[in-house]
Amino acid sequence: MAFNSADRIAVSTWSLHRMLGTTYPHNLDSLEIGPVQETYGEVDESLLDIPSAIANRGINRLELVSFHLPSKDPIYLGELRSALSNADVTLQTLLIDAGDISDPATSARDTDWIWSWIEIANQLGAERARVIAGKQKPTRDALDLSVKALTTLAERNAGSKVRLTTENWFDLLAEPAHVHYLLDKLDGRIGLNGDFGNWGGPTKYDDLRAIFGLAETCHAKADFVDGKLDESDYGQCLQAAEEAGYKGPYTLVFQADSPDEWAGIETEKEFIEELLK
Repeated sequence: MAFNSADRIAVSTWSLHRMLGTTYPHNLDSLEIGPVQETYGEVDESLLDIPSAIANRGINRLELVSFHLPSKDPIYLGELRSALSNADVTLQTLLIDAGDISDPATSARDTDWIWSWIEIANQLGAERARVIAGKQKPTRDALDLSVKALTTLAERNAGSKVRLTTENWFDLLAEPAHVHYLLDKLDGRIGLNGDFGNWGGPTKYDDLRAIFGLAETCHAKADFVDGKLDESDYGQCLQAAEEAGYKGPYTLVFQADSPDEWAGIETEKEFIEELLK
């Protein structure tokens, strides 16, 4: 079957962070949006402009990082949902980018904080909301505490169209065995987003191959050296995912200093399309 870019290419707002300029850092003691920070300089595009901007470049699936959302006001959320609809862009995932539910000191607080963002994902009509499973060392207690919190979130979200996922990220899920342990305990209540860039070392490709049969989405993060794509690494990551049976979308994640963001995104997109055509 031919590779279908419309279904299998997405982009994250993280890839456009320099263009967006501003972020709204999280304070987990509050459910409110934090004060704006000019983290990356001048604003070239507002978040409301992004759906049409990516659609004009042949991409119609978007992932939104939570710290890029400037407001939880229902009027603003409605405007963003309209911008997505008008551009025929699907909000694939709201990436909830904070919290540690594997830490006994913060698990209850952060479970409630994360839930407030899952509610935003529902209001935006997102397909998924990605939650961090935890940042603690992968002891049995930490893993089981994460399972407990993720189960609570799944139960609160019961009946919703928003699918909850987690990611192979931070110490808790730093190797395949821990990913499998967590997801086995959750028995399908939580899905997996696989990220190429979160793991490294000599077993990287085997480790990715070991989890991508479970993955529903993918952060297809590439390395660029002096503005040039590391084609060897990127190709092996993609092949590992495909060999594992992965059939979901590849979310383009670009974070290098050069080339510019649109050029980097287009380079990743063209490489994937050529390799998998």
